[in-house]
Amino acid sequence: MRKLTSSDLKELNLLKYYRIIRKWACKSYNLNDADLELIIYLDAIDLFTKNDFKKGTYSYSWDNRRWNKLLKQEWIVVWRKRNRTTQKYNIYKISFKGKRLISRIYRIMLGEEEIPETERSNLIMKRNSYTDKVLATSILNMNKDKRYNHGL
Repeated sequence: MRKLTSSDLKELNLLKYYRIIRKWACKSYNLNDADLELIIYLDAIDLFTKNDFKKGTYSYSWDNRRWNKLLKQEWIVVWRKRNRTTQKYNIYKISFKGKRLISRIYRIMLGEEEIPETERSNLIMKRNSYTDKVLATSILNMNKDKRYNHGL
C-alpha cells in the first residue's frame, strides 16, 4: 500500500472547504465546533473510556456539560457496561448517528457528495440571519466548484 504524502492531500483539496462543511454540520446537527471535532477525535479512537474523553477535551473550550449532552443526544453510546468486579468502568463508542455524520463530512470533503441546497433539507438555505446568508452563498459556490472540478 502506498503511503500518503502532503502533496497527495493538497491535490485532493481536502481542507479547502473544511470551514464551510464544519459550519454546515454544526448548524444542521445542533452541535458546536468543539463537540463536532471531539466526536471526530473519539471516532478515531474507536472504543474509549470517560478518561479518554477528558484527555480529548484539553484542546477545546471548557464545557463541563459536554459529556452528558453528547450522551443524552446519543452521539456517544455505551459499548460495554461496567459490572464492578471484572469491568471497573464503562467503555463507550460513537453512535451510528455520529458515524453517519462523520462519513457524510468525509464524502463532502472528497467531493463525492454535495451539501444540500434546498430549504427543506438544509436550514441554512432559509437565510434567516446574515450569517446564514453568507454561509448559503459559500455553500452554493463550494458545490459549484466541486461539480466543475470533480464532475459531480
